[in-house]
Amino acid sequence: MEGRAGVTVRDMLRPGMRGYLVPLAAGISLTVSAFLPWVIVGEYSRRGVPDLWAIWIAGLGALASVLATLSMITRKNSRHPLLVVGLLALGLTFLAWRIVPRAAEQGARTWAQAVAIADGVSAAAVPETHALVGSGIYVGLVAAIVLVCFGLTIVIRRAHTYVVSDPDDDV
Repeated sequence: MEGRAGVTVRDMLRPGMRGYLVPLAAGISLTVSAFLPWVIVGEYSRRGVPDLWAIWIAGLGALASVLATLSMITRKNSRHPLLVVGLLALGLTFLAWRIVPRAAEQGARTWAQAVAIADGVSAAAVPETHALVGSGIYVGLVAAIVLVCFGLTIVIRRAHTYVVSDPDDDV
């Protein structure tokens, strides 16, 4: 039985599979976004990694990268799984974008009130804290949107151009 010993980079980057570099880069970006700051409260920033949200995002990014790499190696289409992974990642990052900053604000306020009570100061005297969304969530959102758009290319197909025949074609 004849076969090739391995797949070279040149084989992976043939014209039919170059498009899978897009989900590969998006998957790597999604994984990296879990390690970037997700929330900034005052002068403190908090990375996403210790939270369960970020672990899922990192896992989905790694899965997208593996799927894109396997597609380039085997030359098989994996856009449906990439669409599912992208939708999951988009849902998680969107929820994290809406929930995590509020939870960080509440946690910081609770901590400040506990310190104020321990110091003998009224808890009502604690100033309000505001949390900002860090760059990690935005990078994750963009990477997830790219994965979803790439996965949707298998669903959205070009419409056929209809040719209208001339009514006087009885020649």
